Amino acid sequence: MRRLLMALTVLAGLSVLPVRAADPLCDGRFVNPISDICWSCMFPMTIGNVPVMAGAEPDTENPSSPVQICPVGILYRIGLAIGYWEPFALTDVTRSPYCMVNLGGFNLTVDRQGGGGGKRQGAATTGAFYHVHWYKYPLTWWLNIITDVGCLQAGDLDIGYLSELDPLWDDSSLSSIIAPEAFLFANPIAQGACAADALASAVSKPLNALFWCAGSQGSMYPFTGFTSNQASPQAASVLLSERMAFKLHRQGMIMNSVGQNNAVCFEYPSPIIPKDRYRYQMVNMYPNPSQCHPFGRTVMRWQAGHASPASRHNFGYLIWRKRNCVFL
Repeated sequence: MRRLLMALTVLAGLSVLPVRAADPLCDGRFVNPISDICWSCMFPMTIGNVPVMAGAEPDTENPSSPVQICPVGILYRIGLAIGYWEPFALTDVTRSPYCMVNLGGFNLTVDRQGGGGGKRQGAATTGAFYHVHWYKYPLTWWLNIITDVGCLQAGDLDIGYLSELDPLWDDSSLSSIIAPEAFLFANPIAQGACAADALASAVSKPLNALFWCAGSQGSMYPFTGFTSNQASPQAASVLLSERMAFKLHRQGMIMNSVGQNNAVCFEYPSPIIPKDRYRYQMVNMYPNPSQCHPFGRTVMRWQAGHASPASRHNFGYLIWRKRNCVFL
């Protein structure tokens, strides 16, 4: 509870940041860390590969042995291999630059020279351009749900990434610097294979082998804020949240934690996102605390009632990550 109060103090402090005149396209609300969260999405929870608490959504692979030995310097420590789903990040998806959707819906005053406008999208197209903000959101740390620091993301609420400051986010050519393989999948055959990923995520979990696919949402590439065919604003916002997660994996800002032995003891870089280890849950503008969804799952299962005709196309999502670790 002490950590939760500290987090709320940080949120209050953000309200004194410089803000500019309200953009009519910007709106949002604070995420309630209690009532807006789908707490059942923490499950399944496992010890080794034995489930101790069932969950509504499918689980990922877990270590076969419940006992793991982790090196600590020249010594070793023995602990239990546990697995659970951790709420660890928030995303804003917005058309209004620097609109902090999940922090109440205000615009930061930032020197906007050098990009972030997203004006390369032709007016005659059916697509759209969005900015994405990534927040560090260590909810399990605040609430003391897991007490071992090695088994959770610690720290305070923090703004981890603003796409407005990234010149790659609104330029497909520049984005190929960190994702040169995108050209290999820009063809009908590779994109047609995404139908299998869409079907898999609809009934269970996405296929990691088809890493260039975002299931029913489309293609993970390029790592930009453009959507070529926005049939649904909700689908576009989910796609861009998934793209940002992949982009941060590629840039080494998000780590992975899965495997046997030492791979469970430590997090490690994973430039290709393990899609099946992520879930998303809407928290803005219409919180959905009753369910979360694997990456790539179609929004048709939940989008009804989570938008309005007067929507300004501002969305917020809580990102869940599968955490495998050794409880020492």
